[in-house]
Amino acid sequence: MPFASSPTRRLMLGLALGLTATLTTGVAFAQAAYPQRPVRLIVPFTAGGTTDIFARLVGEKLSGSLGQQFIIDNRGGAGGNIGTDAVAKAEPDGYTLVMGTVGTHAINPSLYAKMPYDALTDFAPVAYVAGVPNLMVVSPKKVKATSVQEFIAEAKAAPGKFTMASSGNGTSIHLSGELFKQMTGIEMPHVPYRGSGPAVNDLIGGQVDVMFDNLPSSIEQVRAGNLRALAVTSAQRSPAIPDRPTLAEAGLPGFEASSWFALFAPKGTPPEIVARLNQEVRKALETPELQKRFADLGGEIKPMSPDELAAYVKAEHEKWAKVVKASGAKVD
Repeated sequence: MPFASSPTRRLMLGLALGLTATLTTGVAFAQAAYPQRPVRLIVPFTAGGTTDIFARLVGEKLSGSLGQQFIIDNRGGAGGNIGTDAVAKAEPDGYTLVMGTVGTHAINPSLYAKMPYDALTDFAPVAYVAGVPNLMVVSPKKVKATSVQEFIAEAKAAPGKFTMASSGNGTSIHLSGELFKQMTGIEMPHVPYRGSGPAVNDLIGGQVDVMFDNLPSSIEQVRAGNLRALAVTSAQRSPAIPDRPTLAEAGLPGFEASSWFALFAPKGTPPEIVARLNQEVRKALETPELQKRFADLGGEIKPMSPDELAAYVKAEHEKWAKVVKASGAKVD
């Protein structure tokens, strides 16, 4: 009897098929049951900034819909590189994510002389969360100006008098300020912080004078009268603060610099898990509660598939490389 039709051969083939079916079923079950333990969501900046605010809003919704706690882990430093790198090097099992930003995934690769991760190849894009304009805010304790043109005149009258805070070197907050300095010829020393939270606190206290902060982390302080808003950095006015002009309207035509926030997992994360997270994030952002909350904060929600997010990040990477080069900014 030929070996191909022997009982031993048939038995081995049956066992192999059975094992394959069992493994396939087991993998499918494990992925369908994701998550089976708490998920760590790293915020690569300190608490209180826009990245942190958005991560907590989305994380709370995911905790409810997926039945496991999404734990916020703030790891600030190096313009977001430290926390982001921790995710790049984490196990690709869906249990470690990062709330990436335009800084961590589009600006830093061109700004920093040495990067610990590759923004385009070391991550699995998961879901776009929101885009926001930056808001030019000043300390009422230190700045008399109530408009952009008044601020320019006040700053030029005493070069170097005002200090410009940011959430860290290379963030969109920093580069928005650098673009403003280039377009106006103003001298303002840059004071980088480890996140928006401490920078805004010092701005309120008068330790620093001006900041081009992400709108969500400053708008409540503006509404409370602790900060004075002069303009937004986007191409159009923000519905969250419609009485403030764009910087282009305020006398700087062509000025535009906005921020965005998105979830990323380590490269190699199973596509089924990525798809599940994308679906749940999009469902969360469609709830009336988050729709209103993001609108109040000036966040523009834009649903994207993982592939669409990957293409978007690549385009942003190329766009900001040109901006960084033109600005001459560099961090060793």
